[in-house]
Amino acid sequence: MGEYRICERCVMDSTIPGIVFYNDGTCSYCREYERRQGQEVLPEEERTAALSSLVRRIKRAGKGREYDALIGLSGGLDSTYAAYVAKSQGLRLLGVHVDNGWNTELAEENIRAVADKLGIDLMVEKPSFEEFRDLQLAFLRASVPNAEIPTDHVIAAVLYRIAHHRGIRYLINGGNFATEGVALPEAFGHYNRDLRYIRSIHRRFGTRSLDILPTIGILKTVYYRYLRDIRMIRILNYVDYQRELAAKTLSKEIGWKAYGGKHNESVYTRFFQSYILPNKFGVDKRRMHLSALVCAEQLSREEALEELAKPPYADPELLEHDMEKVLEKLQITREEFEEIMRLPVHTYRDFPSNRWLFNFARVLVRRGLRLGE
Repeated sequence: MGEYRICERCVMDSTIPGIVFYNDGTCSYCREYERRQGQEVLPEEERTAALSSLVRRIKRAGKGREYDALIGLSGGLDSTYAAYVAKSQGLRLLGVHVDNGWNTELAEENIRAVADKLGIDLMVEKPSFEEFRDLQLAFLRASVPNAEIPTDHVIAAVLYRIAHHRGIRYLINGGNFATEGVALPEAFGHYNRDLRYIRSIHRRFGTRSLDILPTIGILKTVYYRYLRDIRMIRILNYVDYQRELAAKTLSKEIGWKAYGGKHNESVYTRFFQSYILPNKFGVDKRRMHLSALVCAEQLSREEALEELAKPPYADPELLEHDMEKVLEKLQITREEFEEIMRLPVHTYRDFPSNRWLFNFARVLVRRGLRLGE
């Protein structure tokens, strides 16, 4: 391994596979952030008009129907603020929460608060936990760093299915460029819609069928997006999304409460990102999240470095609580878990997938990219 380096603009470093450092001290990730920013984010002076135009399109599509749009609610800051922005624009929303069995109590409080205070009709979908747990365990035993794919995949499958059944053409989510513009390195991630990849891992490491677990593959994606014209909208890209200001606003107006970390509304996600990823794979996802905030000028580089100097689990008691909870719900012993942690590391390349198709689609999207679509 060569000499350790860290970007002089963001906090991405030489532990990231494939990172490139330039003579000015910046890295390939913050330069990619700049490139994508020019494509995906409108100039500030154009956002208000673009948001108004978007809202008019959504309302036209919802005319004569019960709802204008569907929004996925996790209880986290991003999805909650997306709901807040959408309601401020007068959109009639159907809120959908996919409860995969891993909610924290605070997450459930926040979901109820946003629905009640903003007047959003709420549906709670509970996929089969037995099947979902089996898929989660299969990914852990596959020893791949992108083992949170089951969560993202099932959520997407449920949201598109409900939108289709309800005749809703717009899905609003909390995804945003400001806080997520520094992407997960390719070696650590994979497309969460790649059903071939998911099934290949489950066939090898799963123990039961996935007969009733919601799924969405390439054909369903094409059907929903191009034949039914259902569109996913990142409404936070149309506003000046400042995380600290958004948190204060939501706290004051609807009683929303912070979790202390991105995606910490889920016990499993918190444990996976804060314990399994850094200890087994050497991946600290805070580095990507913090780098995005630095590039968005919402955080200083010094503040980001201070945050990274803290352990992912600052509270040992919370770590032990989450460890016990995860092992109990996954129905494995501490010894079985430690055996999983010792397994050789694999990547998506070690399993059949449709990655080439998704890469090809990504090129097409980049060439014809439109904000929010």
